[in-house]
Parts: sequence; C-alpha cells; structure tokens
Amino acid sequence: MGDDDDDDIPQLSSHTLAALQEFYIDQRQREGIKISQGFKQYSFGSIEEDWQLSQFWYDDETALCLANEAVLAAGRGGRIACVSAPSVYQKLKEQDGKDFSVCILEYDKRFSVYGEEFIFYDYNNPLNLPGNLIPHSFDIVLADPPYLSEECLRKTAETVKYLTKGKILLCTGAVMEEQAAKHLGVKMCNFTPKHTRNLANEFRCYVNYDSGLDRDSSCSECT
Repeated sequence: MGDDDDDDIPQLSSHTLAALQEFYIDQRQREGIKISQGFKQYSFGSIEEDWQLSQFWYDDETALCLANEAVLAAGRGGRIACVSAPSVYQKLKEQDGKDFSVCILEYDKRFSVYGEEFIFYDYNNPLNLPGNLIPHSFDIVLADPPYLSEECLRKTAETVKYLTKGKILLCTGAVMEEQAAKHLGVKMCNFTPKHTRNLANEFRCYVNYDSGLDRDSSCSECT
C-alpha cells in the first residue's frame, strides 16, 4: 500500500479531536479521584459510562429518585430488577441494609464485579435468562433500553413482562411514548430524568401504576 492510501482514511476535525482529548483527560482525572478516595465497588459512578455501548448515566439526583421510587413501589421485602439501568442499581446498593433485594441485567460485563446479582443480558435475546429467574418474580422492573428504536423497546419489553409481577418503571426517550404504551401499557410521568451529560433526545419516565413520579416534575416527592 502506498502513501496515497492515507488520503482515503477519514480524518477527525480539530474540534472533534479537542473534544475527545477533553473527554479522556476528564476520565483520567475521575479515575485519579476514585483511587485517592478509595471508591467502594458499589459507589455511584464507580464504573464509567461507555458511549460505544450507548451508556449514559443519570445524574446523582435522578438516580436517587428512581432508586427511592423502586424501593417504595416494591414494598417491604420487595424484589427489584434493573434492566440496562446500572446507575440506578448502584444507587440501590448504596442503600444496602434496607429491606429489599435487587439484581442487575446488563450487557456490560464490567458489572460482573457485583457477583451473583449481575446477570448478563442481551436485549437481542430477551428471554435467554438463567433458570433461577422465575417468571413474574419481581415486584417492580425498572428498565432503560439502550437504544431509541422500536425493536430495542419491543425486545426489552419481552424481558420486562417476563420478570415483573405487574409494576413497570420505564425510562426512555419522549419520542418512544406511543411504542411504550403499545408494548408495556405504560404512561408518561411528569418527572423528567436528567443525565450527567446533556443528550440530544429528551428522556422521560413511564409507569403502569400510581407513582410519585407522576405528581411532580422534580424529585421532591421521591427523596
């Protein structure tokens, strides 16, 4: 291959390169802070989001609000399943000692550090689940499908309906409102979740039960 072949390689703009450099510097700084502070494995934000896996963590207030809502909806001694929602799972684990149990269904195997509570999950195979996950055995299922597509929501919905006893808390784009109602029978809440990084698409929460998330657009009802 000659030097002329280099002309065919896509080149990043100076603006994009600067943005990437800033992102990686920010990541290194965060890692340094974690090491110096001795982060616990369940600490919120202890695992960085991976954009290539379409991961965008909720901000601290949103994650706490959703975690508190899940605990309230599950009830005393309740079981909670977090499907593709690791930042909410981490917030739930920060409350360790409360009377509930939780597991995380996630594609990213970095979360296998959480041991038996981690269940590898690929939405492309929505019912390829361990035998010990008994149908309709969770008091609430909280799901955040990784992609804003009808296919991803439809397949994730299969998993959610398999796991839940009834209650569903879905977080996805506002543009998915019609599909969310079609596949899961959920309605949009007043509460608007926020992420640590600004996303191009507006995100909303959806539920199929009487929820505090539907009474206020802030977290005041949940914290």
